[in-house]
Amino acid sequence: MAQPALLEMRNITKEFPGVKALDGVSLTVRPGTVHALMGENGAGKSTLMKCLFGIYAKDSGTIVLDGKEVNFKSSKEALENGVAMVHQELNQALTRSVMDNLWLGRYPKVGGLMVSEAEMRKRTREIFEELDVHVDPKTIMSAMPVSQRQMVEIAKAVSYHSKIIVFDEPTSSLTETEVEHLFRIINMLRDRGCGIIYISHKMEEILRISDDVTIMRDGQWVATRPASQLTMEEIIRLMVGRELTNRFPRKDNVPGDVILEVEHLAGKYTRLKDASFQLRKGEILGIAGLDGSGRTEVLENLFGAMTKESGTIRLHGKEIRNKTPREAIKNGFALLTEERRATGIFGIRSIRDNTVISNLKSYLMGGICLSDKKMKEDTDWAIQAMHIKTPSQSTQIRSLSGGNQQKVIIGRWLLTKPEVLLLDEPTRGIDVGAKYEIYQLMIDLAKEGKGIIMVSSEMPELLGVCDRILVMSGGRLAGEVDARCTSQEEILTLAAKYV
Repeated sequence: MAQPALLEMRNITKEFPGVKALDGVSLTVRPGTVHALMGENGAGKSTLMKCLFGIYAKDSGTIVLDGKEVNFKSSKEALENGVAMVHQELNQALTRSVMDNLWLGRYPKVGGLMVSEAEMRKRTREIFEELDVHVDPKTIMSAMPVSQRQMVEIAKAVSYHSKIIVFDEPTSSLTETEVEHLFRIINMLRDRGCGIIYISHKMEEILRISDDVTIMRDGQWVATRPASQLTMEEIIRLMVGRELTNRFPRKDNVPGDVILEVEHLAGKYTRLKDASFQLRKGEILGIAGLDGSGRTEVLENLFGAMTKESGTIRLHGKEIRNKTPREAIKNGFALLTEERRATGIFGIRSIRDNTVISNLKSYLMGGICLSDKKMKEDTDWAIQAMHIKTPSQSTQIRSLSGGNQQKVIIGRWLLTKPEVLLLDEPTRGIDVGAKYEIYQLMIDLAKEGKGIIMVSSEMPELLGVCDRILVMSGGRLAGEVDARCTSQEEILTLAAKYV
């Protein structure tokens, strides 16, 4: 006898102005299973989950949870009825403590009036102990790296004793060790009978952790299969509707003369203690390392987003300061930040505003007015070149999928015609087809003579795209390897050198 479904979403539709985000999508989750949800950016995965979680109101369709039809009007109602969601873009009270974030809106009280900090701390420690999370409940959220904040969000979802937990790109900011920890938590929840919905673009993870896989494309259901019957090639074919024979384009860029020299770079009030390296014209230089190794700080110090304590930066042999991002942009630098929602996009502004914002001087007419025609043309170029899925240029960027938001930001920086492009996790939360396009774009830019420095947590990506890889450890440069003849083992050994 077949096991009854824990969750059924039947023929869900959802329209936004100018776009049909969901077109009759159905999803069935069995108790005690991990159900992966896959598709390209803009396929409708997150929209479907937001309809389940009460963030969006579905236009039509039925949701049945544990045999009972539900229609949550808010995320609070969803949580109270056993549905939790760990969002890809963390939305936390960063100035409050870990335990405040865990119990926000449902503080344990004494006598029904006073908040009991002792009880809150006790419950937080119990949950962390159960999940093997080593975080002080009194720590302020902003003081922790993104990976630890992600684990707090996962603990919060578990604390609701949920029947269904949605994980939206949960490993995008986690190291390999932290991913293993997350998988142990997911397996524990599965053993309890929870239904896990797991959204990810990382196919190795999907094939390893999932029981069932549903694939979406352009707002429609494409297929649901047991994970054991799928291969990586079959998933890609179903996702993109075509064969994608290679994960990485051919590396036909040829590094030339040294364009950038960095000597003993150290940051003030940051983890970065010492990094010296060179970047060549037409080269893609990767930076690897564990979380907290100082990878991001290298880029932010080069771009003037963090205060440099010491060290020398030379561009074309001439020393430059880059004390501020404005000065760095003037000197031909561009930085794609790790946290696009916090430091990359202007959420309530249009695609056009977000595309041209870093290049406004070039649109001035007579030093007074901005050329609407030129801004429209450049935005059209970015949409076409980056294959951005958007109803129009006037669409608010926050309504786009995470991957399409990332493409807008890359297009924005390309319009500034940078000589040195700094990319921090450029393909985080981006599907396999769009990743290939971004890799190809990077190689094409390198062939035009640009110097590119890319930080990535994905080892195959660094090996597949970069010419050389720098390895950071404990705030120091631990070594440099040739991407053509190194291995993941060599990189991980260097990454642990100063830990």
